[in-house]
Amino acid sequence: MDYGPAALSDSNDASYSSGVYSTLTCAEGPSSSYSPDAAAAAEAAAEAQALRKLSDSLESIFELPRAGSGFSFSDATIVAADGREVPVHRCVLAVRSPFFGAKFSGSQSGVRLEFKELTEDFGVGVGVGVGVGFEVGAEALVVVLGYLYSGKVKAFPKGVCDCVDEECLHVACRPALEFLVQVLYASSRFQIPELVALYQRRLLDILDKVAPDDILLVLSAANICGDECHGLQAQCLEYVARSDLDTVTLEKGLPCAIIERIISARLEVGVNIPERINFPDKHVKRIHRALDLDDVDLVRMLLKEGHTTLDDAHALHYAVAYCDAKTLTELLDLGIADVNCRNARGFTVLHVAAMRKEPNVIVSLLMKGAQPFDLSPDGRKALELCKRCTKAADYMESTEEGKPSPNDKLCVEILEQAEQREPLLGEASFSLAVAGDDRRMELLYLENRVALARLLFPMEAKVAMAIAQVDGTREVPLSSRNCKDLAGSLRMHMDLDEAPFQEQHLKRSIALSRTGN
Repeated sequence: MDYGPAALSDSNDASYSSGVYSTLTCAEGPSSSYSPDAAAAAEAAAEAQALRKLSDSLESIFELPRAGSGFSFSDATIVAADGREVPVHRCVLAVRSPFFGAKFSGSQSGVRLEFKELTEDFGVGVGVGVGVGFEVGAEALVVVLGYLYSGKVKAFPKGVCDCVDEECLHVACRPALEFLVQVLYASSRFQIPELVALYQRRLLDILDKVAPDDILLVLSAANICGDECHGLQAQCLEYVARSDLDTVTLEKGLPCAIIERIISARLEVGVNIPERINFPDKHVKRIHRALDLDDVDLVRMLLKEGHTTLDDAHALHYAVAYCDAKTLTELLDLGIADVNCRNARGFTVLHVAAMRKEPNVIVSLLMKGAQPFDLSPDGRKALELCKRCTKAADYMESTEEGKPSPNDKLCVEILEQAEQREPLLGEASFSLAVAGDDRRMELLYLENRVALARLLFPMEAKVAMAIAQVDGTREVPLSSRNCKDLAGSLRMHMDLDEAPFQEQHLKRSIALSRTGN
């Protein structure tokens, strides 16, 4: 079948003529008198039918290249922030969008555009500084570009707007909100006012269901989009002003001018916000600056002044939210902070880590005694908070053998294992208590099971071993690269027959059992 431009044109002409004839015949009949109203209605119906046909045809030339059919007139490529490529047609985009009209003017066939480059100097992103916009994934980019081709607003892609929490309605969870914001941002950047208005309306409809921290994401996007999203910005400002978000959180996510407006609004309306939230202590600020510099020694010196403590400064919360894992580990090693301390808003350090979704950070806290069952102010455990922030598509993403799982999935699994830790410990203790002389064989089996996991799934095994506090395996050198070699090398480096099954061996078996599970 010929899908060339001429074929598409002929098809539309034929459909148009057929539509006019059939509509006129039905409206007037073969022998009826001419009616201007009936003719106008027939013409409008024929035009609507022709537009639908045109929309479907343009939609097909946008979708077929991405489906790998080999049929394509595409002469340009737009690369989403996640690295995936979307084939496009310069003539279509240039006609439909003034932005692309200017961008493709004088360009050659085969041009490749990075979305990051398209959004330079467009505004301020969330916590990333001036001149940088939001990262827009391929799914959101396809929705916006698809609208330029067909004029149709697509349904939300499954898995992209859903979180992992099965009890969530996926209306205002983090994945759904991020998708809406990405589409809004791309629509504004590509100068598509009708799409901006539509997604602004959708965000306004769910704003009362959005968590305060996530409203900052919407507010930042509305601020970037400017006058087009004035209504959304005003509504977000009102919600944030009435929330318990502290100044430190605001400073990390918003421009200074917006923060000043929020503080002024709080003072004007007399919102009951504690003084320390709006105006943090100067000594606390110094500790936070030292953490920004990853200088734990400076933190130790500031603490010697005696003006405050790590818990009063909520230093662990700050380090978990904004610093790297190494800085947090050094701070924890000081041994003078309560790992289960709650901040002014009622969140524990582990709650903040669960929302950040960094595996090493979560493991560090769990190893220092963070409680996974503590509830947040809205009644959720760390695992539930992490699930609400995790996109279903990322969680379900399959990985090849030997490659690490996505960080989001790993965080959920770490917290799940942490909740099951005590039952597993009891089961392992009971199993080893009745094992008798088979204890040595069980330890040998567990050592090699963990070693095999380290060969096939190095990242997951590393995290699991850190949780269980296992420093390594003793049965097979990790230089072994072949699973068959591993099976033939089940030999302990330590001789378990030289002494009775001592307490340290029992503890190691329990730790290895927890790691393997």
